[in-house]
Amino acid sequence: MHIRKYDFNYGRRQLMKNAAMGAGAGVLMPLSKLFAAEQSIAKAYPDELMSIEMYTKGKIKPGDFITAQNVEVVKDLLDPIVYDQIKTMNRKIKIRATETDLTKMFPHEYYEATMRNLRDGVSGKFNADGNVVTQDGKNWVGGMPFPDPKTGDEVQANMAMSWGRGDYNQYAVNDTVFNPDGSKGYSYDLVWAELQVQGRCDGKVFRDMDDLVRLQTVLFTATQDVAGSSFLSTWYYDQRKFPDLYGYLPQFRRVRQFPTNQRFEPLIPGVTWFLSDAWAAGDPMRTWGEYKILDRKPMLGAFNSNWGGADSDNWVHNVHGGPKGETFFDVEYELAPEVVIVESKPTGYPRSPVGRRLAYCDVRNSLFCGSIRFDRQDKPWVNFEAGFGQYKAGDKEVKGPDGKHTAWSWTYVMSFDAQTRRMSRIAHQKECTGGYQSVFRQGEDEKMYSRFFTQQALQRLGQV
Repeated sequence: MHIRKYDFNYGRRQLMKNAAMGAGAGVLMPLSKLFAAEQSIAKAYPDELMSIEMYTKGKIKPGDFITAQNVEVVKDLLDPIVYDQIKTMNRKIKIRATETDLTKMFPHEYYEATMRNLRDGVSGKFNADGNVVTQDGKNWVGGMPFPDPKTGDEVQANMAMSWGRGDYNQYAVNDTVFNPDGSKGYSYDLVWAELQVQGRCDGKVFRDMDDLVRLQTVLFTATQDVAGSSFLSTWYYDQRKFPDLYGYLPQFRRVRQFPTNQRFEPLIPGVTWFLSDAWAAGDPMRTWGEYKILDRKPMLGAFNSNWGGADSDNWVHNVHGGPKGETFFDVEYELAPEVVIVESKPTGYPRSPVGRRLAYCDVRNSLFCGSIRFDRQDKPWVNFEAGFGQYKAGDKEVKGPDGKHTAWSWTYVMSFDAQTRRMSRIAHQKECTGGYQSVFRQGEDEKMYSRFFTQQALQRLGQV
């Protein structure tokens, strides 16, 4: 006879207790110890938090699909907007087994930087201004500053300090917008480029710009009416400051500065997302506040999602659901044993139409899989769902910056307006209009700086 050491609901009860106590991640042992020892996370959680089959008592197992017919079984494991999509919009989600290998949940370079800090005893803290620094008060050196986050501020800082978790990231993107009736309203191609200035994996400060944390540019390449429009954000290390925002609009043929405290407007017509939504950390961290961990619980999400390159040379997922069968990507969810639900409010924006945000963050790597934006009446507004994972499927693989390890990045975003029922379906592609490709390389920061991250670059890009 097999004698269980823990009863079935032990894991859930302990997570609730940890949330109330402000404790770190892990149930059977601290997740931070496994992280430092490079061991499987399975040692930190009881069986029912690591297996969807055990959690649902055999009703759902890896390989099954969650549909309207069985979604009630896992309702408590889904964010409410995803639940509604499955229940009412013919969405279906394939279930995969829970990942236990931490090395597969990060870009290799970022993981190594985090492990280097753990070995050297380097850890993060907040200074008097609320900015992340090392224990001796210096600017952060790279990697994850809080591998065992205990507060909402620490979870948010892990996402805010380095969005793509690489020193340079370039994404070729398509954003197709669907109307409530399932018809296509817009389809845009764009390039999103990020240059990390500090908090880099290589531990350096780019061009000695020690007052900055990153440079970020978005260039629209299609459709014709927006092609050439580009925007450059210069992000300060001081998270109390708004970024400088410059834009080039082809119809005016000049670069102009835009106000950056208006973070809650679409950059282009039709899309459901704001700059504020990106990475669940699209604004400087200290222009938001009242970060709170509302709950610690197991959840289903695209924490280690499937890569679209398995089905498409351009890395685009197959689609299904909605009124015309095209609204949702085919994606995989897994059971994350411990997810923290972080609430925050836009305290630095008196006129913000947003009342608060909930971000669902996996403690294994401190990344969100989804966030819900609420309006001022506290009604759910937009669900910003993202998938992350390695770029590998079967014998297909994309190499990361070192040319040896598998690339890791975001794989898709679905930004769904629950009030208007409009969807922005965003694909991370291999290539987009204009011949721009997604880039997983290193050692080309100067070249990319000249190409994307100056006002002169904006003008050149807009005239091509």
